[in-house]
This record gives sequence, structure tokens and C-alpha cells, in this order.
Amino acid sequence: MKLFGYWRSSAAYRVRIALNLKQLSCEHESVHLVKNGGEQHSAEYQSLNPNELVPTLVDDDFSLNQSMAILEYLEQKYPQLPLLPESLEAQMTCRAIALDIACDIHPLNNLRVLQYLTSELQHNDQEKNDWIIHWLQVGFTNLEKILNKTAGVFCFGDKVSWADICLVPQVYNAERFKLDMSPYPKIANIVKHCRSLPEFIKAAPENQHDAVI
Repeated sequence: MKLFGYWRSSAAYRVRIALNLKQLSCEHESVHLVKNGGEQHSAEYQSLNPNELVPTLVDDDFSLNQSMAILEYLEQKYPQLPLLPESLEAQMTCRAIALDIACDIHPLNNLRVLQYLTSELQHNDQEKNDWIIHWLQVGFTNLEKILNKTAGVFCFGDKVSWADICLVPQVYNAERFKLDMSPYPKIANIVKHCRSLPEFIKAAPENQHDAVI
């Protein structure tokens, strides 16, 4: 398998965590999202992923974009070490938490959205940062309430799942943008625990071969 990603991409970060938790071997290919106007826009990468986003997973002659679809693919093709609960109700609740993060929080602070705010809409850096912090606060406030009902050590009980795989990268982004995490103790505690695990440590942005710190 080969994963095309970028060290700071939270979507690629999700897939790296899942690969590690499932103990799957994977080659990592960097697609720099900023250099030379963004390597994701190159003709070569567009032929692999017309959406011009990361990640893209290639497994033999099959390629797939969208991190959540990739998680689904890995879960079904490599069912050992499952990352979803067994019962239907628990599994759907866990998926919902993951999608709350991946669909409702993450897109509003994604790189291409932020670039559009500053380049096309002519917002300055302060206005851009206000946008980021506002939507992170909205998302995390609601997520904290959900996790107060579902969480144990992890987002959903005491077993790692897709919800944690989505949460940790999103908190990494929030910390980059200087969000005060003190109003979200449940989120903070879950992330602290996840970050102590070797699979999460190995997947962390600063530990990637293309990282620039």
C-alpha cells in the first residue's frame, strides 16, 4: 500500500493513525500542499485524485480518496483489529461522532477554505483567525456535550475508534490556531491519552518524513 499525504493534513493524519492501529504496512508519499503553488494541483497528482486533495490510498491496482472512505475500506478489507464497535447502535453512534468532526468541524478550517478567505474574499489574517476560532469553538462546544455522554478513556467507551482517529488531528489543528482548550476538558483528556499510545505517536505530524518544524 501507498498513502499520498502531507504531514500537516488532518485527513491524512487520520489514515496514518488507522494504518498504525491496524498494524498495516504502508509506504508514505509526500504531496506538499503549499510548495510550488501546491503539489496537489500538479497534472500527475490530478490523474490520481481529480479532487486535488489528500489523502489518496493506493492498494495494489485500487486507489481511493476521502479519508473516511479509506477508513471504511481498511475496516472491511482488513477486519482484524477493528476500529468500530460491534453492535449496530454503538457503531452508528461512533460513526456519527467521527463525522461530526470530519464533516462539520474540519472543512471550515481546511487549507483551501482559508486560502479562499484571504485570496478571493480579501480577508486579513485577523479576520481569518477569527473565522477559524469561531467555528472551532462552535464545533468543540457541541462535541464536548456529546462526549460527556459517550466517552470513557476514549471517545466511545474504553476502546479506540474512528472517533478518536478524527479527534486527535482536529485538536492538533486547533492548537496550531491557538484555541484555548480549557473549556473542553473531556476532549483534552481523551486526546492526552491517545497521544500516549505508540500508534498515535508514530502518526503525529512532527514525526513524518516531510515534516518542517
